[in-house]
Amino acid sequence: MATKSSPATTQQQGGAVGNKPGLRKPVFVKVDALKPGTNGHTLIVKVVSSEAVLNKKPRNPKFRGPQNQNSKIAECLIGDDTAAILFTARNEQVDLMKPGNTVILRNAKIDMFKGSMRLAVDKWGRIEVAEPAKFEVKEDNNLSLVEYELVNVVEDS
Repeated sequence: MATKSSPATTQQQGGAVGNKPGLRKPVFVKVDALKPGTNGHTLIVKVVSSEAVLNKKPRNPKFRGPQNQNSKIAECLIGDDTAAILFTARNEQVDLMKPGNTVILRNAKIDMFKGSMRLAVDKWGRIEVAEPAKFEVKEDNNLSLVEYELVNVVEDS
């Protein structure tokens, strides 16, 4: 009768301990390198301004659950020394995105809203407040002011 061994014991017996892949170093990108439909960006940016768009209280305060919590959304103009872009901050993120703060956005993605690019960090990403950066934000190159249009390309066979 054969016995099943747990994966931990086979790993120890096989000598594969210590071959676990390590964490990759983050590759920081500049704001002007962002393109529509991309994700997984890591950036260091400064918050220029933050404007509340939605601040909704729960409908039924007695009911507890994720769908019945305060909803806060703010649009923040962020950027680095190459360009600026609008960032959509949600709920707890709004408190971190104060004007003047320097933040590190990890696993950020580009969302399209009315044909223009917006940067966002969902549940798979992270926002960290960092030490003040020494660069000035280049506000005259705002990527969110560029309007994109979805074009379907038909290839001839």
